[in-house]
Amino acid sequence: MSAMAAAPDKTSPTKANGIDDRDTLHTVRLADMPVEHPTLKRARIVKNSRLISVIELFRDRETGSGQVEVSKIPQQFSIPMGHPDMRILYVLAEMPSYDVYSLRIALRQAGIQVNNQEALKLSPAKVQELSAFMKNFTRPLLMQVYGDEGVKMETFDDVIHLFRDPDVQKARHKLTLLASKLGIEITAIPIFLEDYADIFMSLSYYRQCLERVTPSVHEFFLALDDLRKNLQMRNNPTFLAAAKDIQKTFTDVLTTVTGRLESFDKRTKDMWENLSAEQFRKIEATIKTFHQMMGGILCALTVKMDAWVELFPNRSVGGPGRRSEFILNDMRAGMQRVREIAASGPPT
Repeated sequence: MSAMAAAPDKTSPTKANGIDDRDTLHTVRLADMPVEHPTLKRARIVKNSRLISVIELFRDRETGSGQVEVSKIPQQFSIPMGHPDMRILYVLAEMPSYDVYSLRIALRQAGIQVNNQEALKLSPAKVQELSAFMKNFTRPLLMQVYGDEGVKMETFDDVIHLFRDPDVQKARHKLTLLASKLGIEITAIPIFLEDYADIFMSLSYYRQCLERVTPSVHEFFLALDDLRKNLQMRNNPTFLAAAKDIQKTFTDVLTTVTGRLESFDKRTKDMWENLSAEQFRKIEATIKTFHQMMGGILCALTVKMDAWVELFPNRSVGGPGRRSEFILNDMRAGMQRVREIAASGPPT
């Protein structure tokens, strides 16, 4: 058993550090998967700093994380390699990201049914948190139906409730026009709204993840610059090559995700210029094809940066030797996989 501690965590792994697993890019609660082994059902599968998926049996702030590699589960728990649980674990291990949008696609492709559909949705707290990001997508819809009054809406729930409220008669004429543009019955508008909310919530989620990880990446680049100036490091060709490769890879994939999100923003604005159900479904389908690529990149960056910041919270912590060792052993691991994920999106 590859573990950092030997005592079980007293905190449920479902909300490690107070974060709901549904809202993360790198953790999955196995209780939501159709696994049978009782110990596994209490565990999570997580991506570690080397981008390897491991089973996390416990996590504690003081003692660390108890982890087992997926390949060692059979001998650790006396489970046959052909057991259905192992198939599920190996499918999960190959996924580039565990965000709910990527999970939906990968689990459906693998024919794995979750125990609870809520496991494939962001938590209510996260949905509320993303309301500021969603305004760019809700504003044109609200203006289409409610005119200037639409700007008063704060969350997408407000939108859906309005469309279902009996007082919606005041906007019935505009709703009828919207339904006509979409080529659907007015009674189908709530379904359209839920689909609209879900697809653009995914972009809001990825945008938030990008905005959160980008400053850490730039701070890491400054740390690389400091190390390159160190006498020992600047005469170490292995370190210099690794630092160059990591920095280029991170820069390239950040550019990829940023460019894709900006492209979707533009396409969404264009959609409202010539609204139709076909236009929306095309954009919806295109965005979904990029979920696993965007999720995979952001998962890799987030896991790497979280590990770096945990060990080196500021530039004065950790000497050149310790920092370079972590870069060569952990930060460098999985770079080829990150590049493959970035290249996996369909052609634009």
